[in-house]
Amino acid sequence: KYKTIEQEEPRYEGYRLEHAQMVVVGYGIIARLLRTAVDMARERGIPVGLFRPITLWPFPKEKIDELTDHTYGFLVCELSTGQMVEDVRLAVNGWTPVEFYGRTGGMVPSAEELLRQIERFWKELDVNA
Repeated sequence: KYKTIEQEEPRYEGYRLEHAQMVVVGYGIIARLLRTAVDMARERGIPVGLFRPITLWPFPKEKIDELTDHTYGFLVCELSTGQMVEDVRLAVNGWTPVEFYGRTGGMVPSAEELLRQIERFWKELDVNA
């Protein structure tokens, strides 16, 4: 029964993942803000897309695994101390760097703050070097 659920139930939404060389991952409220931050980053020439898991169990690990083929890094953003980041790390299986950015205590970041995190991580990846 679990195998069937793992194969048939993982749901997710992708936004601007075509030609994305970096992927931000987020769910819930922060995913809405990340969508805006992705648009802002794209305007600045950063090839980033958004992966929004709809189900956290089963986690859509196969799609994350597919994305590692053309992605230099994953930035996981959560309004927690990191309950999903380990799922992403397990899904990429060490092939791609995974960075975490989290906020707690009801402190919701702005789209501009998330954009700064995207820009910081993109520079750290140093793709053009």
